[in-house]
Amino acid sequence: MATNAIDSSLYLSNYKPAERKTGQQTLGKDDFLKILIAQLEHQDPLNPMEDKEFISQMASFSSLEQMMNMSTLMQKFIDSQSSTYEKIASMSDALQQLVQQQSMQSLARYSELIGKQVEWHGENSEVKSALVKSVLQQGTKWMLELDSGDVISASDVTKVTQL
Repeated sequence: MATNAIDSSLYLSNYKPAERKTGQQTLGKDDFLKILIAQLEHQDPLNPMEDKEFISQMASFSSLEQMMNMSTLMQKFIDSQSSTYEKIASMSDALQQLVQQQSMQSLARYSELIGKQVEWHGENSEVKSALVKSVLQQGTKWMLELDSGDVISASDVTKVTQL
């Protein structure tokens, strides 16, 4: 017994019309030049195009060519700017990581001073000494907190002694 089933590929919902291509959506300078040449070839020999019209069309062609070139250059400029921005962002990230690494290395280096006796020149060039209790960072400077209550810059230390 034969069944009369309809093939699902024949349903209207599955229909896809063939695409038709008619060319580019915009006319370029080559297309404009082709139109101008065709116009010159097919003009009436008894009534040729006037010089003013021809000059006007050539000026239009020249303007079109310059605009196309400027558009191409502008696109290249935009592409280079976005590429430059990406490079700067990448370099900024790398620099930030480097600063963090340097900060950690400096902290480790200055923390070795904790528990040691340091000397520095105080006011009136007198030599002072105290025991380092802790190390702290203020902005870009490393400071030493001393058992005497003073806080001095690590760069002011002139001598370190282990007790």
